[in-house]
Amino acid sequence: MQAWRVHRNGEPAEVMRLESTEPPEPAKGQVTVAVSAANVNFPDAMLCRGQYQITPPLPFTPGVEICGRTEDGRRVITTVALPHGGFAEYALADEAALLPAPAALDDAQAAALHIGYQTGWFALHRRAHLQEGETLLVHAAAGGVGSAAVQLGKAAGARVIGVVGGREKAAVAEALGCDLVLDRHADDIIAAVKDTTGGRGADVVFDPVGGDAFTKSTKCVAFEGRIVVIGFTSGTVPAPALSHALVKNYSILGLHWGLYAAKDPAAVLRCHERLTDLADRGRIAPLVSERVGLDAAADAVQRVADGTTTGRVVVVPEGAK
Repeated sequence: MQAWRVHRNGEPAEVMRLESTEPPEPAKGQVTVAVSAANVNFPDAMLCRGQYQITPPLPFTPGVEICGRTEDGRRVITTVALPHGGFAEYALADEAALLPAPAALDDAQAAALHIGYQTGWFALHRRAHLQEGETLLVHAAAGGVGSAAVQLGKAAGARVIGVVGGREKAAVAEALGCDLVLDRHADDIIAAVKDTTGGRGADVVFDPVGGDAFTKSTKCVAFEGRIVVIGFTSGTVPAPALSHALVKNYSILGLHWGLYAAKDPAAVLRCHERLTDLADRGRIAPLVSERVGLDAAADAVQRVADGTTTGRVVVVPEGAK
């Protein structure tokens, strides 16, 4: 089979190599999945760089999230069992991690549903307890995880403010349904959020960026607001001033979705059922901006790492249905 493999750590475009190799052999409790579509996630770039929480042995195949078919014919979505990831014709997954792919979504959309939308759901509902009528501020609103948070926020009845970088991404955020879109390059984020909320600020902040985005969020979060820290795509991990959180009476919440699979797998299944229902009713649909062939996977991972993409870029191996 054809598979992208990483033999040393570095930038994805430099260290990912497309090779011919034998299909992986499943261990006990694992299954082989024929990859129909593999969504590109920022963690794929971090894996290549050796900067992710998980460090698979070299060589490994990145691609942490897939839609595919099992040998017994089930159409599933799943996270992969590294080191045998999804940027290949076949991947491995734990049997316990398999979820039925929603019939309302095609393979590329289904591949993009799992991690991003589960992250958004747990962040907004399990951690921040977003309520109907509240104001949600989403950083990187045109990106993969941010676009999911926008759709989930709207589905929950929140007013959504999206922050993006540039006019092209602003158009994407508007099409997603943001009530207000702010360009971090051109707009005064703090003043605009306060103005549109009558001085109150955002009740919930969804922040996968960190750095300056987090700092600005602390200055425009509402009384008893909740800032959910998703990640640090800016490359800068903020050091929050806890005295400021005390004085303004807001909460800083962390969200590591992967822990739920280990500590509360039933919650992951319940979330998937809710997401499937929302997809069936047309309330959410992953924004797939590009479908690329397997031969373009390294370039796709690099572009996601560089922050030049919108929505989701999905790798579709040749011949996949």
